[in-house]
Amino acid sequence: MRFDIYDFTSFTQDIDRLLQENLTPFWATVAELTIVGVVILAFYALVGLFLVYAERKVCAFMQNRLGPNRVGPFGIFQTIADLIKLLMKELIPIKHADKILFNLAPFIVIIASFMAIAAIPFARGLHAIDLNIGVFYVFAVSSMGVIGILLAGWSSNNKYSLIGAMRSGAMVVSYELSVGLSLLSIVIFAGTMQLSGIVESQADGWWIFKGHIPAFIAFLLFITASTAETNRGPFDLAEAESELTAGFHTEYSGIRFAFFFLAEYMNMFIVASIAVTIFLGGWMPLQFGGLEGFNTVMAYIPPLVWFFLKVAFVIYLMMWFKWTFPRLRIDQILTLEWKYLLPLSLINTVLIALVVLLGWHF
Repeated sequence: MRFDIYDFTSFTQDIDRLLQENLTPFWATVAELTIVGVVILAFYALVGLFLVYAERKVCAFMQNRLGPNRVGPFGIFQTIADLIKLLMKELIPIKHADKILFNLAPFIVIIASFMAIAAIPFARGLHAIDLNIGVFYVFAVSSMGVIGILLAGWSSNNKYSLIGAMRSGAMVVSYELSVGLSLLSIVIFAGTMQLSGIVESQADGWWIFKGHIPAFIAFLLFITASTAETNRGPFDLAEAESELTAGFHTEYSGIRFAFFFLAEYMNMFIVASIAVTIFLGGWMPLQFGGLEGFNTVMAYIPPLVWFFLKVAFVIYLMMWFKWTFPRLRIDQILTLEWKYLLPLSLINTVLIALVVLLGWHF
């Protein structure tokens, strides 16, 4: 079995061939789906735990504190201790809640993020599914998470939860427009909605550089709008602690609360992954024309390393936003989208179409 850290295509094909030779077509498919599911589950849990720890450390750095430093070296086992605590917590029944929807809501939120992760290309040949409408698919399934939030707020029979859910619904419906237009701008550049195709189109330079100022504006619009979509500060009105206790998940406890908590961090990872794939070259190394020696050295760094370094950079930006800016009011958030970001996104999309039509991009 061939394993190449620079191209996983032959490795995944060998696994598929091995299963097809030893099992019937049906059971080979079942085995492949099981392997992919287990890998994504393990990855989901590890990334979630790491991001919670990273958020605490970044927050502490911004506020001139140490952050977790007792449980394990540098506090690295603190999030594991918190996970164990959440797993052991009692699931408190809510007397007048709609039990079916109340229990269903956390699963809808977490399944939506699972489905989005499946389409992300981590390296050449390393993705669960490579759809020719990958951008549209990710945009569609990532929008399903708000259904779980709305169900959680409504089924809890709690006014704070309902207000938080309504705020989240209003924000997602609003900011999805800017997110979609930002992604559309690079689709116009690349000429394809296939995520692996968009990455391949950046072999000679990332779109954030090749697309000139319009692509950079699209990147800023995407990061801003996506931060609002994921209910992170300064757009975290759906779970504003000072007003709504915990917002839409006020009545949740134990593992069900952990699902919401984990889904928020995984949505942040998904947003960062999409930003990296669309704007920052995905797994492609940093290349500059005329610098052959530099480009050769950069090409030696494995694609997975490039991908996760870029994702870490975008996640750091999102955390920086949260711990720098004060929380906005709901009217300010909606004004920002409808009066500023959306018109700017529309103008920028038209400008990018003009740039591509006249062949002004690199």
